[in-house]
Amino acid sequence: MTHPPTTADATAPKAARRATATASVLTVVLTTATASTIRQDGYVTDPVGLSLRYAVCWVLFAAAVMALRHAPARHTAALVLAGSVAMAATGLLAPPSTSTDSFRYAWDGRVQAAGISPYDHAPADPALVPLRDTWLFPTGPTCGRPDLTPVSGGVCTRINRPQVHTIYPPAAELAFLLVHTASPDGARHQGLQTAGAVLAVAVTLLLLRILRDRGDPRTAAYWAWCPAVPLEAVNNAHVDTLAVLLSVAALGLTARHRPWGGALLGLATAVKFLPAVLLPGILSGVRRPREVAATLVPVAAVLAVLYLPYAYLSHSSVLGYLGGYAEEEGYQDPSSGNRYALLRLVLPDSWAVPAVIAGMLTVSLYVIRRGDPGRPWSGALLVTGTAFLLTTPGYSWYALLLIALVALDGRWEWLAVAVAGAACYVTARAVPGAGTIAYPAAALAVAVVSAVRTGRPPVASRVRG
Repeated sequence: MTHPPTTADATAPKAARRATATASVLTVVLTTATASTIRQDGYVTDPVGLSLRYAVCWVLFAAAVMALRHAPARHTAALVLAGSVAMAATGLLAPPSTSTDSFRYAWDGRVQAAGISPYDHAPADPALVPLRDTWLFPTGPTCGRPDLTPVSGGVCTRINRPQVHTIYPPAAELAFLLVHTASPDGARHQGLQTAGAVLAVAVTLLLLRILRDRGDPRTAAYWAWCPAVPLEAVNNAHVDTLAVLLSVAALGLTARHRPWGGALLGLATAVKFLPAVLLPGILSGVRRPREVAATLVPVAAVLAVLYLPYAYLSHSSVLGYLGGYAEEEGYQDPSSGNRYALLRLVLPDSWAVPAVIAGMLTVSLYVIRRGDPGRPWSGALLVTGTAFLLTTPGYSWYALLLIALVALDGRWEWLAVAVAGAACYVTARAVPGAGTIAYPAAALAVAVVSAVRTGRPPVASRVRG
């Protein structure tokens, strides 16, 4: 017997269409606001104004993903992907605006193309003068700009820390060489930005693929539409995006084929060291030594295969300025920087590093013993987010990995940590202590929302639209 449609039956499709339309409109507005923000060069001249514009983008982002939550999951993949493409495109509208790291990438690629190890010479080394051009090494009155660093003889450079060797691992260096080789002459920053846009959209596609089977595809919007992605992954062209892509692939593969997951994690770590924190998540629920070895051996093998050729061909250490960077950023001596801001609120400075080690060991062991092997990204998010809260890094692009993990797991409260990183990097330039305030606020947000979330079923089981 056929029953006539009820008022609720007729209203549900209308509400779903309305939510989809609202999310679409908000995504357009978000894309427009993000494009305007990226085109404004205010990092040096107007950090407060830049922070306010960035805050508007985050508010629009939050509104868009909230609207998307009420749209049917089976119809939103195309919308998420379209928004990802549009947001990534905004990063191509201007030269790098808040970071100079991509200039080092371009230089390292050029040095390798000349047959020289990137670990052997600092950019200011006179031995590399024949490789200089007026883009990376301008001269004259331009050298008075605050974003340029003097080298010698009236020459300055866009490359930060030109007196020290590179710190990037070998897979990153190979990526720089590949982009340099593939880019046309005179491409300058555009080749790296284009690669960043392709990688950002590729991460969205991979997230949608994984979440189609084991999650809610709508949460892919946490990465696809996040304002940090076009700014850091595309405009500033941070190589972290390649590490994110490989990390997401590793997490997606590890439950089905652990050795491949381990190999991809090793490759991600050889791009940027940060993905190493995903290891406890990948080992979630693993009990047998054979399974542990099936993960760790490929990780170590890939790192060895990538590092050994550079170690053989280089006359200097392939770790480059890594130790100096850790010291410069205050990771070794907490009293000399803004690291460990949360811990230093309640502990003496000298206790900060031991507290980080103890905290990370505790969380990592918990994830390994109690984590869900079917959702390794859940434990990985907990470990990574904890690492951020304990160390309070000062660079906003580090959070790209965290954002991708949020998209996989759906626990949006951890995005507060990404906002804190942006406040620490941009807002603190004009408002001293902004980062010190932002990280405790982020920790409080995570704690409160997580407490409210306790007892609820996972998103994947609550929502099947």
